[in-house]
Amino acid sequence: MERLLTDDEGEDVRLPAVVRRVVSLVPSLTEAVAVTAPGLLVGATDWCTHPAGLDVARIGGTKNPAVEAVRALRPDLVIANEEENRAPDLAALRAAGLPVWTTCVRDLDQALDSLHRLLVDALQLPCPDWLVAARRAWAFEPPAVRVRAVAPIWRRPWMVLGQDTFAADLLRRLGVDLLPAAHPDRYPRLPLPELHALAPELLILPDEPYAFTATDGPEAFPALPYALLPGRHLTWYGPSLAEAPAVLAAHLADRRH
Repeated sequence: MERLLTDDEGEDVRLPAVVRRVVSLVPSLTEAVAVTAPGLLVGATDWCTHPAGLDVARIGGTKNPAVEAVRALRPDLVIANEEENRAPDLAALRAAGLPVWTTCVRDLDQALDSLHRLLVDALQLPCPDWLVAARRAWAFEPPAVRVRAVAPIWRRPWMVLGQDTFAADLLRRLGVDLLPAAHPDRYPRLPLPELHALAPELLILPDEPYAFTATDGPEAFPALPYALLPGRHLTWYGPSLAEAPAVLAAHLADRRH
């Protein structure tokens, strides 16, 4: 008997009584499913690097999945994200007769709820221990002492994390307020002089999507303290969320000059 559920975007998704084959187009969701229900995942993108040793069919990138390759895997469900995947690709998968579940995440609370709905409601799995641990790990009051920071995610051109993003919410909970404070774009593109003019107190450099390092990034912000953060703990919503507060806090404390 089919089930009719609604995904994060309010779209109806028809699912079989039991979902046995899943293709994931999102690295963090790939990890979430693979860790929670080994064997359920049959396909993932080339960018799906966790868990280590994941042995499933590869169906292209997050921005250019091969529709025929996905279809050939006969998935009961394709899982996607409205930000990481392109609407035309998802439309093509639906046109090929495949059910697509799309997540939409802007902050931590949305991420935790979205993961529960996908794993427990859609896939009918027991609530995983890591999801329970993640809720507990983030159940603390944000620090009273704040630091103003810019967080580039790309250069040439420079692009930074904006306010209405999942990563910005995690940083906010850890005492970091991102600049610019009132820019309308979720990922503002600002010339380097404008970033300097914001007068940040800290430079945050994640290692994805651009792989910033101690020798690639800090030199553009002379004399500004910087922290190198693991992108998986900053931007992925999945099992890494359980350890993310401790990992990110440790990296933020290890500021360099």
